[in-house]
Amino acid sequence: MGERYGFILLSDEKWWNRLCERNRSGCQTHAFVRRSLVGPVEAQKLLFYVKRPAMQIRGIADFVERVTGDYKELWSKYGGETCLKSFEDYLDFLQGKRKVTFIRFTNFYVFEAPISMEAITKLLDVLRIPRGGKYISREVVNQLTV
Repeated sequence: MGERYGFILLSDEKWWNRLCERNRSGCQTHAFVRRSLVGPVEAQKLLFYVKRPAMQIRGIADFVERVTGDYKELWSKYGGETCLKSFEDYLDFLQGKRKVTFIRFTNFYVFEAPISMEAITKLLDVLRIPRGGKYISREVVNQLTV
């Protein structure tokens, strides 16, 4: 579990802003939607990397579970936990995909000082975060979030 303690999720600025807005409204459990059957299976922490132009890790949360399956079934169970505003918004986001992943999490926290790509590069020895996300060790999570 040490090497799979944390998982870096990629997000567009638009979805990041909606997630922050939803969090400020007092929601406790959130769900991050992926258009395929990918995402962390086992992790303790999720780190949210906001893509270009920001290129920063801007927040952290406690991983609850990864749920995969049919898009309609998952929306009916967990749609209210997402930052998507309606089923139509959800369908537009999916772009025709039928199998999806909901990554559920709690204790979402936005960093006052985001973590730069330079810091990420030094610790992970990568030039960019893979589109599917990346597992990281407890040690790296601790170094990034101190």
